Amino acid sequence: MTPKILVASHKEAPMPADHNLYLPVLVGADFNYKGQRGFQLDNQGENISAKNPNYNELTAVYWAWKNLKNVDAVGLVHYRRFFSEERKRSLDDVLTEAQVEKLLQKAPVVLPKKRHYYIETIKSHYLHSHYQHPLDVTREVIATNYPEYLATFDRVMKRRSAHMFNMFIMKKDYFDSYCNWMFSVLANVEKQIDISIYSTQEARVFGYLSELLMDVWIDTNHVHYVECNWIQIGDRQLVKKAYGFLKRKLFSNVGNDNTHY
Repeated sequence: MTPKILVASHKEAPMPADHNLYLPVLVGADFNYKGQRGFQLDNQGENISAKNPNYNELTAVYWAWKNLKNVDAVGLVHYRRFFSEERKRSLDDVLTEAQVEKLLQKAPVVLPKKRHYYIETIKSHYLHSHYQHPLDVTREVIATNYPEYLATFDRVMKRRSAHMFNMFIMKKDYFDSYCNWMFSVLANVEKQIDISIYSTQEARVFGYLSELLMDVWIDTNHVHYVECNWIQIGDRQLVKKAYGFLKRKLFSNVGNDNTHY
């Protein structure tokens, strides 16, 4: 097996030592390239690099979907967030090629362990952080163009756990199938919403939406998967994140702000 795991990054950053398995990808290279050595640029070949402020790490996924050849499996991690069988937060402990192949022998898709939101649903968690209109349009797009996915979409929105972070490893045919569906949904949503007055943070909307689509695709297609532990390199800033969550939960009405769409 020849797997390749993309490491999405918007800047120079330490990378795993195994260059055969891990491929650093500079996202937003159309405007972000500063001579990073050893990075694949996401603006080569067929690409959507210019949409990186709105699609986040998905510009790396799109590049791989359209341009990465001669691989049996494709994965995505982030420069600070990796799959690992260990609990240590070190680049020395990220998955090896042998470990990747062992996981893919169990199932064609590897996902990070689910993130649990004990006091709210996936939908309410999203709406405490982001505008509601793009999520409503996403549901409309699925209902119109992919009705077989609608019941699952509604179920996923009511759950209290999900596979987040846009992290995965997939055998190539599964990767192609997922990308074909996911990018089609997002392209249709993009045509129907105006993000021109969104803040820089909220303009990353298609990256946020895509996190919600993974389980919809997995469950609708009855895709067999295995979960893997993930680690975050560096300071996780847990206190800051907890404060931000409580602030959004108690005071934010961003999800109901109709002036933004």
